[in-house]
Amino acid sequence: MYQEELERMGRLAVAAASDLAALPTDAKRNCLLAMAKAVEDNAEVITKANAKDVDAAIAKNLTPAMVDRLTLNAERIKSMADGLRTVAGQDDPVGKVISKTVRPNGLEITKVSVPFGVIGIIYESRPNVTVDAAGICIMAGNAVILRGGSEAFNSNQVLADILNKAAIASGLPDGVVNMLPWTTHEAVTAMLKMDKYIDLVIPRGGERLIRTVTAQATMPVLKHYKGICHLYVDEECDLAKAIDIIINAKCQRPGVCNALETLLISQKILPKFAPILVKALRENKVVCHGDSQYCAYDDMAIAATQDDYFAEYLALELAIKTVEDVKEAVAHINTYGSKHSDGIISNNQENIAYFQQRVDSSCVYANASTRFTDGGQFGMGAEIGISTDKLHARGPMGADELTSYKYLICGTGQVRN
Repeated sequence: MYQEELERMGRLAVAAASDLAALPTDAKRNCLLAMAKAVEDNAEVITKANAKDVDAAIAKNLTPAMVDRLTLNAERIKSMADGLRTVAGQDDPVGKVISKTVRPNGLEITKVSVPFGVIGIIYESRPNVTVDAAGICIMAGNAVILRGGSEAFNSNQVLADILNKAAIASGLPDGVVNMLPWTTHEAVTAMLKMDKYIDLVIPRGGERLIRTVTAQATMPVLKHYKGICHLYVDEECDLAKAIDIIINAKCQRPGVCNALETLLISQKILPKFAPILVKALRENKVVCHGDSQYCAYDDMAIAATQDDYFAEYLALELAIKTVEDVKEAVAHINTYGSKHSDGIISNNQENIAYFQQRVDSSCVYANASTRFTDGGQFGMGAEIGISTDKLHARGPMGADELTSYKYLICGTGQVRN
């Protein structure tokens, strides 16, 4: 059922990627600017399609966090367009000279950055990923095959159509932006066997989706599983600053992967800090799962279990644990964390250095909210996802992370003896 259309889409994408790899920087930039304008010009069409998805999600009793991820309003549509413009204004990641050497025999060997080719992206909920992914892939010289979640089907189809038409009108080949028109699991399975056409696949969504993609894909996968983000409140810190950072990290958007999930507190500061913390968390309606030391100060807290320290709540819930010092905090994070985003709140530079050197995560903060782990906040304009892998890319992935490299060797007739 799917194979014939997927094969056609794959051939189209490969041909487009070949042309796109040699496209001048200005042509890519003009395309991205045209796509940004098209998104804004079609805001009414986008919101009408999105309203169908949101209504269906509410009817299916999806969680508030899921509905929030799904929703596109005027501000978010403008943000998508602005993200494309930011990407367009960045340096071209393709064709950069990484190294250059001349061998004793006169061979000149140059290592240059090149596109991957065709990138497959499988994602859930957030229709803004359609725009971010297309823009970043084009800037990095890649064609893209997208498969969005069923809950955002109408939004994704409209967005992909707008982007593809804008790209073609800008002179790019048809096949640069492709969207699967099916929402079945069988379509995903078939897509994940297309290693003849797709060079890299990036899953973006819940742990179940990511593990499924990793198990089934016959091409390389770039991914993150969970966002179990921690903050450690050190014995030497500004209490007011700590409260502001914690509330922002947990409450600003609790349903995202860079939101705070576990709070660690130095036992030396607990008697002074706990009463302030309890008040702030209650005011923000946060349900706390605490160890016995914390629960002594919060009679509404739930006794934490081992599972709570592995939990990605994606809601107004927070695991809280007291630790002896920064060393125990680091050990806890490296045991229970997901290598996503973790931070320390401290005025002690030695403890900050210890924490940042030893926490094995893609993003390690000192005195700032974990909510900044985001391509836009990192100056990338948009992101393709946040990688907790260690090979090739780690942390927020922009256009630079969607390139590989090759060697260009120039000679004057040399032969090997």
